[in-house]
Amino acid sequence: MNQRLITGQTLAFSASPFAVPPEEAVRHHRHGAVLVEDGRIAKVGPAEALLAAHPQVPREDMGEALLMAGFVDAHAHYPQTGIIASWGKRLIDWLNGYTFPEEMRFADPAYAGEIAGLYLDLNAANGITTACCYCSSAPESVDALMAAAEARGLRLAAGKVMMDRNAPEGLCDTPARGYEESAALIARWHGRGRLTYVVSPRFAPTSSPEQLEAAGALWAANPSCLMQTHLSEQHEEIAWVAGLFPEAPDYFGVYQRFGLTGPGAVMGHAIHLTARERAAITETGTGIAHCPTSNTFIGSGLFDMAAAQRLGVPVGLATDVGGGSSFSMLRTMAAAYEIGQLSGTALHPAQLLWLATQGAADTLRMGEAIGNLAPGREADIIALDLASTPVIAQRAGRAESLWEQIFPTIMLGDDRAIRAVRTAGNQPRAAA
Repeated sequence: MNQRLITGQTLAFSASPFAVPPEEAVRHHRHGAVLVEDGRIAKVGPAEALLAAHPQVPREDMGEALLMAGFVDAHAHYPQTGIIASWGKRLIDWLNGYTFPEEMRFADPAYAGEIAGLYLDLNAANGITTACCYCSSAPESVDALMAAAEARGLRLAAGKVMMDRNAPEGLCDTPARGYEESAALIARWHGRGRLTYVVSPRFAPTSSPEQLEAAGALWAANPSCLMQTHLSEQHEEIAWVAGLFPEAPDYFGVYQRFGLTGPGAVMGHAIHLTARERAAITETGTGIAHCPTSNTFIGSGLFDMAAAQRLGVPVGLATDVGGGSSFSMLRTMAAAYEIGQLSGTALHPAQLLWLATQGAADTLRMGEAIGNLAPGREADIIALDLASTPVIAQRAGRAESLWEQIFPTIMLGDDRAIRAVRTAGNQPRAAA
């Protein structure tokens, strides 16, 4: 048996901080420890007790760092790594001006492999141990990312983008080819190690009714896969969908018609929703990926977190790289806090951490495997330095509570706050 004790402050969730008072949802040990056995968390508790019970187990001391579950990114586009922070576009312009030209390059296995490795390394530097990714429409882009994740021992969800219209010819497939290529990728990668395949029609404007029907049939034939797409990000997009699908009651209704909703379906953004859509999302158990830096960076709008939580909709936090402006989940939490303030609902630090860990894991149907520092979970663990810069250190030094100590790192932290990352108990391995 391979065992290791990691010591530091520990933070775990006993309940959702949206369901109970946030302070009551967390178990915190000021001097804590995590016992890792064969890549899984075996015990979490006071350091003194665990060290006494396991005196021969090798110890990794993280000092005052906060040990918690690794961050889970519920929505990202790894082919957009190279175009992050590109200037001055709204959604449709962004796709045509930046995204589609860059994604054309991912049919080249060498280029796809280079960016896949860079993307995963940037994730690790920012404490992201699991992500749900869109690849390009080229199967080579999926192979590159899955192989890179497997080599690093990572849990990852990803899928080939399906689109057969309103995009450059070199990126378009057909309903039949999109189905066949995706089915072959499912056979090759889904359930292999820690990998999950995601059926990925990009969004309604770039898929014909025939392709959305094929995507729904593919997911129905492979229900253990996830399904991801985009919903109601910008007003121009919503009007475009209404013109393309005049028979649908609304944008979400398009996906309902083709069997692309329900548990395991993750809708990116979902900002501008009708009352019918909110009710249907709730009734079907469909999840939402909240992408706050993207929503502000390309001017989309303010997501209504309070409404989603009131209705019990699964919500996970997401970077949305590269429409999102940062690989940092800390910066993403800070943006979610700011959007909550603008929307009249301030989020507690515990709620922000939940959305970036257990909430996102639940949205991806991985909540029993990752997302919390709890016995039986896979040992994806990060150590947060709560004094990583002088300005954070001086503010945290004034803290009179755990949350006053953590909140400056959420608002001001970046990759310097990520002191260590362990995936399945080990340091992430780079590809050979």
